[in-house]
Amino acid sequence: EEIPQAAIDAAKTQSGKLTEAYRVVVNGEDAGYAFKIVAGGSQGDIEMIVGVDADLAITGISVVDAAETSGNEATTAGTGALDQFVGKSGAGSLVVKTNIDAVSGATVTTKGITKGANAALAAAEAMA
Repeated sequence: EEIPQAAIDAAKTQSGKLTEAYRVVVNGEDAGYAFKIVAGGSQGDIEMIVGVDADLAITGISVVDAAETSGNEATTAGTGALDQFVGKSGAGSLVVKTNIDAVSGATVTTKGITKGANAALAAAEAMA
């Protein structure tokens, strides 16, 4: 399935590059989306999968690949750094140190993931 240009453009407005988009269907009903997004971190690009539900809220973020420092807590599942995005919505509304906690020593990485989260929300809004 081709990614709608509107979704690509929407992600770009939030400084994220949308590379893959999938509709999630549960029991024949649209349940939301899974997006692969690339956003800049401190050491290079951070590639992540962001789940967005039918209500346009984040269901989860998984960092697939990152050039960040090894063991960087901001990119590690189960540290709370990624869990804090769950349930949040509103493209462009997620801001580090406002409603997103920066991971100590990994503020730039946290900002990169936040860009990706905002980009995914923008893409979901464009596709809804």
